[in-house]
Amino acid sequence: MPNYTYLCIVRIVIIIWALLSSARLLSQWTIQYEGLHKMDSSYVTMFLFKDQPEKDLQRIKNIPGVGYATMQFDSVNSIARYQIYEVNTLLPIINFGGIKDNYWYRLGLADANFRGEGQNISLHYQNNDGRHSGQFYYRDPFFIGSRWGYIIDINRWASEEPLFFEEGRVNYEFRYSNLGLGIIRNFGINRRLQFVGNYFIEEYQKNSNQQLQNPPGPDALRQPKFLINSSFTENFINYNFFLLDGYEWRFQLQNVYNFSERDFFHIVQFQLKRFFSQPRFGNLALRFRLAFSTNNYSPFAPFVADSYVNIRGVGNRIDRGTGQAIFNLEYRKTILKAYPFGIQLVAFSDLGSWRNPGGQLNELISRDSFRHFVGGGIRMIYQQIFGATFRVDYGIDLYDPKQRGFVLGLGQYF
Repeated sequence: MPNYTYLCIVRIVIIIWALLSSARLLSQWTIQYEGLHKMDSSYVTMFLFKDQPEKDLQRIKNIPGVGYATMQFDSVNSIARYQIYEVNTLLPIINFGGIKDNYWYRLGLADANFRGEGQNISLHYQNNDGRHSGQFYYRDPFFIGSRWGYIIDINRWASEEPLFFEEGRVNYEFRYSNLGLGIIRNFGINRRLQFVGNYFIEEYQKNSNQQLQNPPGPDALRQPKFLINSSFTENFINYNFFLLDGYEWRFQLQNVYNFSERDFFHIVQFQLKRFFSQPRFGNLALRFRLAFSTNNYSPFAPFVADSYVNIRGVGNRIDRGTGQAIFNLEYRKTILKAYPFGIQLVAFSDLGSWRNPGGQLNELISRDSFRHFVGGGIRMIYQQIFGATFRVDYGIDLYDPKQRGFVLGLGQYF
């Protein structure tokens, strides 16, 4: 009996050793790439875990700049051969939109895979009803192939900004100038910690277009500020052409110091995106956002209701608050998938609520605070260019059907 027990233990040890050895050999397969032109092979290899060739294939598909990829595995010689179909990531920025009292266009260039190493660079000019804006943005997420990265952001923005007082709405000319520098710490390929410091100046000038005869508020205001933006992101979204599956969440903390008033302002935000993909039935997309700020009684509240940000069809910055809860739901049905083109029809529901400056937390669940727009749209997709999705949506207020509007843009709404 002891001998039998001894033999069983020896067999178990041999089996475990054989499994570990085979796993170790499997992890040492040779990788070969075909079809790479702009993209650097060492950059692609950063995304591979070498645990299973099929999982690594999906990780390659998720890399910005990869339109599609296939894999052949030679088990005899332990060779994984990946055929990669790159897409153009250098594209012009041609974007425009229009709703009542707000028409704009944006022109520029952007590359989501600069130098073939996943670096993001963009430069654009924007015109908002004759007001001039622009931005230069550069992001290197893996500096010299390391786990560290950095960000440079130079931005100037000009627009008409509605502020809300007890007497009513007051329109201001708003100018925003920003210099931002940041560092990135990657934890693998799916998790990222980011710190960005921004020095910026906000300037307000009361304009002549007013609804009130004697509008309240200062005639002019200039506020230099410093912002530390800290965020942690976990991204497990898988790409299959333009169909998405998986989730991404982000927790963000912003601390703003106002040099004029010598005080701090704090913002905390949580956002979750979830995608369900069925090639035959379509793509279900959800986005939930919950955010709070220091609850000062002030017309300069940070969270807005806006067609281009959270509620399609609602208008241009029609409301402000110190807290918000947003739930966006989309169903995207593919009616054409003939590479490199694709067309999707979209039905959506955008629901949101706001806490008024100085208000109570229960305002977020008050019916008077809710805005609910529903509607439909179309997506025209050209897959040879990364992010080349032209979007048209039309939203209608469920509670007041007179409130409605078109929203146009480049890329999916979320």
